[in-house]
Amino acid sequence: MSAGSARGALGRYGEDLAERRLREAGMVVLERNWRCSEGEIDLIARDREALVICEVKTRRAIPFQHPMEALSPAKTARLRRLAARWLSECWVPRNGRLPHGGVRIDLVGVVLPGRGAPVVHHVRGVG
Repeated sequence: MSAGSARGALGRYGEDLAERRLREAGMVVLERNWRCSEGEIDLIARDREALVICEVKTRRAIPFQHPMEALSPAKTARLRRLAARWLSECWVPRNGRLPHGGVRIDLVGVVLPGRGAPVVHHVRGVG
């Protein structure tokens, strides 16, 4: 298995765990891996009246940076642009208006230890 395909499998596994966490928190997942020419949104969900743009970061435990440290200001700005594009291309045509509860950016960090269960952290409103 190449490094790219191993990284892709790791990312998909982390997104599976993140999606499960969001659903357990009562959210409705609307889309996964939405792509356009400007980039990708990992998960798009609805949390009551709010739309949630969710970035998922998955890391092996050591020696890599903790996933919660991986959301830079530039990445947050890109997620905001992607959210605006998704709203204009997908949400508004279906619903005729913006979401009543606004838009929020969440981060789900998944750490895979050498042994034991993955650790999933969900932080709401990171950007």
